[in-house]
Amino acid sequence: MSGHTSPDSAGTGAEDIRLDLDRATRRGYPEAVLCDTKTVDQVSRVARAWRESGDPGPVLFTRADDDRAAAVRQQLPGAHHDRLARIVVWPPQPPEAQGGHVVVLAAGTSDLPVAHEATITARHLGRRTRLVVDVGVAGLHRLLDHVQELRDPAVRAIVVAAGMDGALPSVVAGLVRVPVVAVPTSVGYGAAFRGVAALLTMLNSCAPGVAVVNIDNGYGAGHLAAQIAAPGP
Repeated sequence: MSGHTSPDSAGTGAEDIRLDLDRATRRGYPEAVLCDTKTVDQVSRVARAWRESGDPGPVLFTRADDDRAAAVRQQLPGAHHDRLARIVVWPPQPPEAQGGHVVVLAAGTSDLPVAHEATITARHLGRRTRLVVDVGVAGLHRLLDHVQELRDPAVRAIVVAAGMDGALPSVVAGLVRVPVVAVPTSVGYGAAFRGVAALLTMLNSCAPGVAVVNIDNGYGAGHLAAQIAAPGP
């Protein structure tokens, strides 16, 4: 069962749950379960089914508030809940880092929940990650302080989380050689339209090498960056 497909995936009884137990084998990356569209009981039963299935490998529960996180941790003792990223990961320790590095940039502190979600995702998909905060276009000198780090040959992908005008990914992509994964956030007011303005700016970037995920999709951004930075064959 892919938790990012349907809120009804868990059904009304444990017998209806169909976990994607071979995802890690098939794709090389663990299963993820979207929690905020499921009831607490559904989330609990998904976690219990995962535990009772044997040893299918790691799993991420995304968009988990405190109640849903508690339900997961009751079924998977030791699972780690990152409240800022709203992710529960099991097992709690990420795998040994392989491949290139992923740098995640947050334009401002308000973008941190999405940026942190991307960071945790990439880390638990096996990449060494670093989060850099408050480098938005309103104070470009702060970004320029990190240019050498962004150009480090070990860095293979950069995630940029930004709301408001969403201009930061284009600026970053004009400074580096690696792909930039842009994730618009629903930060802003008025004509920001809860992230739509940032999304359109990023889609219209004139800097090559920018890939755009959906609004507030830190999980998708971190996953794509982890795939880009994967070790070679």
